[in-house]
Amino acid sequence: MRAKNIAIVYAKELRDLLRDRRTLRSIVVMPLVIMPLMVQILTRAVRSITESASTEIFAVQVLGGGDSPGIVAQLRADPRLRIEPATADWQQRIADKKIRAAVRLPDHLEADLPVGGGGEVTIYHYEGEIRSGFATSELDAFFRRLSDTVVRRRLAEHGLSPALLQPFATRRENVAPAARVAGNRIGGLVPYLIVILCFTGALYPAVDLTSGEKERGTMETLLCSPLARIEIVLGKFLMVLTCSLAAVVLACVSLLLSFQLGGSKAAGGAAALGLTHVDPTGMVGVLVMILPVAVLFSSVVLTLGIWARSTREAMSYVAPLMFLIIMPAVIGMLPGMDLNARYALVPILNLSLACREMLSGEWHWPYLGLIFLSMSVYAAAALAVAVRMFNRESVVFRT
Repeated sequence: MRAKNIAIVYAKELRDLLRDRRTLRSIVVMPLVIMPLMVQILTRAVRSITESASTEIFAVQVLGGGDSPGIVAQLRADPRLRIEPATADWQQRIADKKIRAAVRLPDHLEADLPVGGGGEVTIYHYEGEIRSGFATSELDAFFRRLSDTVVRRRLAEHGLSPALLQPFATRRENVAPAARVAGNRIGGLVPYLIVILCFTGALYPAVDLTSGEKERGTMETLLCSPLARIEIVLGKFLMVLTCSLAAVVLACVSLLLSFQLGGSKAAGGAAALGLTHVDPTGMVGVLVMILPVAVLFSSVVLTLGIWARSTREAMSYVAPLMFLIIMPAVIGMLPGMDLNARYALVPILNLSLACREMLSGEWHWPYLGLIFLSMSVYAAAALAVAVRMFNRESVVFRT
């Protein structure tokens, strides 16, 4: 095996790649243009929806309350609430988002408050719906204020100071560095995006260089050259690896530049995601840790591509693989998932957890070393399988 021959195959595949607009779109256009554009649209949409929901006047129904006209009148006077007549289908109207919430007042609430009674006020809402959540918060705040007013009146009647309600004050103060806060905020999202880009960056070149060449009839010509099989497969592998890493690097650079140099609107998007305080060293660590993962993806997709009879068959093999890759990355985004020795051996999940730690400025070197070592072993095994597949005539000429 000679490095010169591997470089010849690599250069040949690189020239072919640069002529293929479809592959270039997946490697260059997607990371450089589409991903930053998607993030900008997402952040602006979230900000717009949140601002709109927070300033909306919420339609609410009051169930009961006929014997508490004063409390109902105070509810009607709340500028954030619009009280609608109670209907029998109030539950369905909440589910259909025609009203945002409903509140049931106990019987004789207004009469019982001065004598120490009151009962229970129930607020009905749509769990997980942002506008219903704001309406519920507004109702909660109203009844807290009402409760506080009643308690203060009772204290005054007994000659007691309202200070008894709050013997001491509490205050929250963040002591974590801004980089750690930002890392915890986006630490699960960044590896998720990187894993997907790393895989898709390797996908199209690998399929084109294997099953694509089978369809075009150029595989036999390459195999008739004086190059050894291992030199051919390593040249193709390096080309696929280059595409995978290029997609990741271009995506990271374009995202950071778009936020830092894209003006005030982009800066607002960066602040919304917490990217303005991300530790640059952590980003470098992410790129280092992605290397064995890129080798693993490139080897696996190359193996599936050479096994398939056609490009369509190769894509049918790769589609289920995408779910197997996304699932551990999603699990790594869940709260309560912390890096440990057991998770450090689980592919993709270990990368997701490690990236979150590094972006937060926490460097657990034993775990990071274990992750890099384990992923390197997985990658080497996958590359060995790819080389073996290329050496089997029944696979290379499988039709």
